[in-house]
Amino acid sequence: MSAGIFNNVRIDNDDLSSRFLLPDGDNPAVPRAGRAGRVKRTLLVGGLAVGAMLSMPTEAHAGIFGVFDAIFSLISGPIGSSLNEMNQITQETQKLYQQTVWPLAAINQARGFVSTSISGYRTGMSNIFYTPFGSATLQAPQQLETILHSRDSSQLAALQSSFHTNFGVVPVANAAHPQDRTMMDMDDALGQENLKATIVADQGQDAVLQTADQIENEVALSTPGSAPFLTAQAQVANLRCQAFMQKMLAAELRQEAGRIAHDNVLMKRRTQSVGSIGNTIRTALTRQ
Repeated sequence: MSAGIFNNVRIDNDDLSSRFLLPDGDNPAVPRAGRAGRVKRTLLVGGLAVGAMLSMPTEAHAGIFGVFDAIFSLISGPIGSSLNEMNQITQETQKLYQQTVWPLAAINQARGFVSTSISGYRTGMSNIFYTPFGSATLQAPQQLETILHSRDSSQLAALQSSFHTNFGVVPVANAAHPQDRTMMDMDDALGQENLKATIVADQGQDAVLQTADQIENEVALSTPGSAPFLTAQAQVANLRCQAFMQKMLAAELRQEAGRIAHDNVLMKRRTQSVGSIGNTIRTALTRQ
């Protein structure tokens, strides 16, 4: 068929050169002849394209579509069944976690309990910890009381000045017995040390309470698997709180030891006084 088409088309080289290579102004042919040449060229190209398509064997067409059919069959067959099984296993695993291991209803119930506890107790506990208890009426004691309740370690220097203003300073030399001056100075030192320790402890208490609030907030929004991390954080906060308690206990023990030492000094002074009086009496009786 393609051979018949090509045989019926007769092209003259001279005619092509005279009709198509020359410009329209220099071409001696009539315009109708030019249009006829373009039609012939179009028919020639179309015939070549149709011949090339028809010359391909039908087996090639069938092979191309057969490859796609095989791919689609493989995807919808073994691969598709495997994917369906994997999806089914994934869904069953999620159902196991959501209904048995980590029940969503129980998790929401626990979160609701934590949120209710926060809204019901946090404000009241904060009022207990942060409510000021001012009792002094004079200016100097009020200043000392404000410093003691400041919960700020930067006020330690101001505490020493206010302490001397309210409790006085150690007498100068020769104004009191040297032993008495030593005891006064030591008692003042222990008193200031413990007062400073209370300010630092209050500031540390604020840090512990903030950590506790943070842990409580995280518990209200916790997800399955986060419990070990929250527990570890709570244990660290507990250790920090224990350290503050140990510090306060040490300050209390120092204060108690200072009081015992002070009482022991007074007993020694009384013993010395009794001995001195006894010696005076014996001296007086001996002279008689």
